[in-house]
Amino acid sequence: MNRNFVLITSFTIIGALFGLFGCDNDRNSDLICKNNPELCADLHKDSWCRFEKGDLIRHRYLLKQTTTPSGKELYQQLIHLENYSKCIELAAGVQHKLNTERTRDRERAFAVSTQTLAELQAFTQDNNDLYLAYYRWIRFNDQAGLNIVEQAYQQGQLQDQEIMSQLAAHYVRYAPNDAKALYLSLLATSQASLINPDWFLALASIYKQQQDFEKEYLLTRAYLMMTESHVDEPQLLAMINGNKALAQSLDIQAAELIAAVLSGQFANSTSEMRLK
Repeated sequence: MNRNFVLITSFTIIGALFGLFGCDNDRNSDLICKNNPELCADLHKDSWCRFEKGDLIRHRYLLKQTTTPSGKELYQQLIHLENYSKCIELAAGVQHKLNTERTRDRERAFAVSTQTLAELQAFTQDNNDLYLAYYRWIRFNDQAGLNIVEQAYQQGQLQDQEIMSQLAAHYVRYAPNDAKALYLSLLATSQASLINPDWFLALASIYKQQQDFEKEYLLTRAYLMMTESHVDEPQLLAMINGNKALAQSLDIQAAELIAAVLSGQFANSTSEMRLK
């Protein structure tokens, strides 16, 4: 694969990208641009979209030092390009009355970023790497991409949290037992800071489908505890026919569930066993 393609910002600067040299290890985006101007030539100049621009620059710099970018790195480049393009599109709509050049600069950057994104999407459309297949599935509802993701799951090769979460959400309606297995795996393997409370709600909806209303209550309560959300208690109690004694027991179990998940002790715990 031509590694320079990943860095293409417009047809006009392709030639400049074939001579990338040096070993600048400074991750500061301003210094990267100073020492590697070809990585930033297509981007806007002012301070709008600072975070999106910085992420894109740093990732371009990473790819500059990569002989053969992996599918995951190409996927990340697609995401950084998307984020930058969306942000600069909004910024391009802000008109400068005194400095119209800033407006034109953003408009140019937006036009180039959309072209660059389209080029990279086209370049990776036949690449069957898991991350690129996943990208085509979530962005274009590509069924061939979904098939690759599902195959990785069926072969026990799916470990990326984001992909697992998206596949689990897809399975909630079509394959609830697979969705349950994925969500339980996420709870057992994810770091506390990466736990998404919505996983509890998704599991609750699965148990509701299966008419296991005690587990629906348990997981809904866990979600409410995690998010500190307010709730209509009578409506929540209605899940278990207003049984307050049972609710008290399930509330304790919900607290134990959260403690197990946040401490990294969920796998093989009593809380996990209750949900299987």
